[in-house]
Amino acid sequence: MLDLEPPASSGASFTVGFDLDLTLADTRAAIGAVYAALAAETGVPIDTDQVVGRIGPPLEEELAYWFPADEVPVMAARYRAIYPDVAIPATGLMPGAVAALDAVRARGGQVVVVSGKNQADTERTVRFLGLRADAVVGGLFGADKGAALRAHGADAYIGDHTGDVDAARAASAVAVAVATGAFDSAALTAYGADVVLPDLLAFPEWLGGFRTVGGFRTA
Repeated sequence: MLDLEPPASSGASFTVGFDLDLTLADTRAAIGAVYAALAAETGVPIDTDQVVGRIGPPLEEELAYWFPADEVPVMAARYRAIYPDVAIPATGLMPGAVAALDAVRARGGQVVVVSGKNQADTERTVRFLGLRADAVVGGLFGADKGAALRAHGADAYIGDHTGDVDAARAASAVAVAVATGAFDSAALTAYGADVVLPDLLAFPEWLGGFRTVGGFRTA
């Protein structure tokens, strides 16, 4: 875990956690480019549209669609080796990402980014995009994110995947879903998100209207 911008004191009134891929960072072209490179190197045909449509779960799960189980560890290592040079420059901001983090800070809150992407590439992505985070944690997916969110006292967790709803639940935090990834608003609502927003552009208004002195409420 990297503390990119340690707060001056521990007196922040609240903390909001954010997922990275397809929540703060648009990594579709970036991840597609890495898989295209793997396909070119190995001769294995990989449908990058399918890959991009499933962004969220751990890398090894996606690689298992394309490579035999005994080759997955080697391919995962190769993926991570080329990611910094191939993917990072092709990564962009999701709409509203900077404004969402600024909204938290403007209200005296702290920001923690918790991602399924490995720690090093999570840090690289946050730095490349210039995102202001108090802490960055990588290598966790779904409910496994709960421990990191609890450790940072997250009151809410924002993400695009059903696994991010699981993460919020595991941390006893408000589950705020954004329909910017593989799941639309209906699917995220059906899965049990407390709040579903179309994208992060809607987040500052939600934060301003729904945060209360005692914590967060969802309606």
